[in-house]
Amino acid sequence: MNSWDWSNVDAFMPRFWDGVLVTLQALVLGSLIAFSLGLVWAIAQRSTLVWVRWPVTAVTEFIRNTPLLVQLFFLFYVLPEWGPTMSPLTTGIIGLGLHYSTYTAEVYRAGINGVPVGQWEAATALSLPKARTWTSVILPQAIRRVIPALGNYVVSMLKDSPMIAVIGAFEMLGEAQAYSNETFTTEAITVVGVAFVLIAYPASLLIRALERRLVR
Repeated sequence: MNSWDWSNVDAFMPRFWDGVLVTLQALVLGSLIAFSLGLVWAIAQRSTLVWVRWPVTAVTEFIRNTPLLVQLFFLFYVLPEWGPTMSPLTTGIIGLGLHYSTYTAEVYRAGINGVPVGQWEAATALSLPKARTWTSVILPQAIRRVIPALGNYVVSMLKDSPMIAVIGAFEMLGEAQAYSNETFTTEAITVVGVAFVLIAYPASLLIRALERRLVR
């Protein structure tokens, strides 16, 4: 068994920081897509128009019930055959955001359903337009209820971010695997494992603290 060699760690660190940058880009931008698009899905699923509600429900169910890895391969290898071509990182960001938007949609839906019926009735009694009812009455209450759950999906997205390496967007783990394959060492994998813990665990504590604060 080989002993730990700090020189391998030093040699890997430039590539590690490149991987960290890709990971953070995928996480932040993917989260923005997931949160924004998820809200659109949730509102569309409550539409009174069947031609809006049914297709949205079918699409979100399909995405939610297919593996993220398959979706990434489709976006990167199959979709370009029909026109749009994207870089590996852009594809990874869109893939993560689109996949997790179907889960955040369910979170938003639960939050919206949790708003008391009296709030809807009060908005109707005041003759508020539908858009004003959503933006001023319903969504502020619903989103406040679901912030901790949305935070949990950010952590989940962080843990799924290594999947984008399969299409060439080398995040932390992708860089570590490439370095380990080149040097036949394990230090890089260990460093990345520790890095994931150092990022994910404080984020989990922050989400729990936020949840306790919102409950109060």
